[in-house]
Amino acid sequence: MMMPKIKNCRWLLIFTAVLLSACSHSEQHPQYAQVAQHPAIQGEAMIETCKGEAAHRYNTRADRISVVDFKQYQGSYEILGSTTRREGFTCSFDESGQFLHLSTT
Repeated sequence: MMMPKIKNCRWLLIFTAVLLSACSHSEQHPQYAQVAQHPAIQGEAMIETCKGEAAHRYNTRADRISVVDFKQYQGSYEILGSTTRREGFTCSFDESGQFLHLSTT
């Protein structure tokens, strides 16, 4: 008499497991890092923005601004540069490539 009860419990457990696995949501949403553009694609735009900001700050033309280095950090980018008068600066950008600020070095 005990066997059918145990068998019924097993079937109930199997049915519950199948039902729960069918209800689980398996659609994957891409993470921001998977969707974000590669820095090489937007690097030129960041350099041009930096040159424009530096030209405005130092009252010169953008073609008189030199970019010395492009650094990528975990959550930001920095572009180091200088003017023809040897005035150094650093442009900071957030992880999406948006200009944050220009600082004098």
